[in-house]
Amino acid sequence: MSLPKDDAAELSARWTEGVLLKRDVFSTVERGRFRGDNCEVDAVLRRLDEVPWWSFLLARHLFAREKHALALAKGLNVGPELLWAGRRALVRGFVDGVALHLAKPHGDLAYFRSAKAALRRLRRAGICHNDLAKEQNWLVGRDGRAYVTDFQLAACFARRGRLYRILAYEDLRHLLKHKRSYAPEALTPRERKILAKKSFAASLWLVTGKKVYRAITRGLFNFTDREGGGRRLVNDAPVLAELIRKNPAVRDTAIVAFADRRSGVGLYAFVEADQATLEGQLRSELSAAKGPKPPEHIQVVHALPRDTSGKPRTEILQLVAMNQLDLIEPMMKNDQDRAFLKDILEQRKNLRDRFNFEADLPAG
Repeated sequence: MSLPKDDAAELSARWTEGVLLKRDVFSTVERGRFRGDNCEVDAVLRRLDEVPWWSFLLARHLFAREKHALALAKGLNVGPELLWAGRRALVRGFVDGVALHLAKPHGDLAYFRSAKAALRRLRRAGICHNDLAKEQNWLVGRDGRAYVTDFQLAACFARRGRLYRILAYEDLRHLLKHKRSYAPEALTPRERKILAKKSFAASLWLVTGKKVYRAITRGLFNFTDREGGGRRLVNDAPVLAELIRKNPAVRDTAIVAFADRRSGVGLYAFVEADQATLEGQLRSELSAAKGPKPPEHIQVVHALPRDTSGKPRTEILQLVAMNQLDLIEPMMKNDQDRAFLKDILEQRKNLRDRFNFEADLPAG
């Protein structure tokens, strides 16, 4: 399904393709550059031209909801600005920050104060986001502030009736769940009371609507959105990781997903080992095992980046796999981290889908 001629002409004149961020049955999302009236800016494009026919009506509905919500939120400084919108494509501004599940703002009270203020601004504009349970939809800006993104499920209200109040309450409750994960000691007594009390609509959704939603998205649409990785990250990655660890030369491995222009979702395996030539052997072993499709990329590294508990820092590896290199620098804690990361970046495999972000990274 192609874009309308007017959409295609506008994008051809003003859009520069960059990094593919996500592709599913509802849209294709990529990061690139958009030429405005006065300058060219970093931006994100959502387009419906590669959506299959059987999900197009729902995809168009979600697209319309996002388009309306972004237009209403313009100037609120709570998320991406709507830069341009056509019939089957829209361009929103790029927020310089990383998703909550990647940034992990433990103990960052200023961030959660900012997040609460963002919700207040959305409420005053009559916008309920409706998808804030996902950490991917909360961003930690380079300025330390909270931003929200992905307004496909947003609902906009001219009047603050009962439904509006219920949905706004649930937006707040989902924010407080994230605060409980990253700054539990900062929860106030009132916030704890909100966390303990779901709205009637939310309780009803859990026992009825959510089951139907999962049956449709995971069954009919074959859609699973775990950090954008889909079914391959959920089902295939654990099996592949166990097969890789069986090789005696391998100390550990971490597998992350990335959007791929050819296959939709690709897997990228970072393998901790000393043998730089191990990749070919691992590919042969994975193919011989006749299990899930091997990862598109396998990169052997001397050591995986780890957090204080010793777990691999998959949030960094995820950004390497996605070529979002400019977003990594704020997550580096010291010169040792930067030197280590430089080694990984110089050997990275996913070079087909690139954008010129490297200039923002300091040298190791």
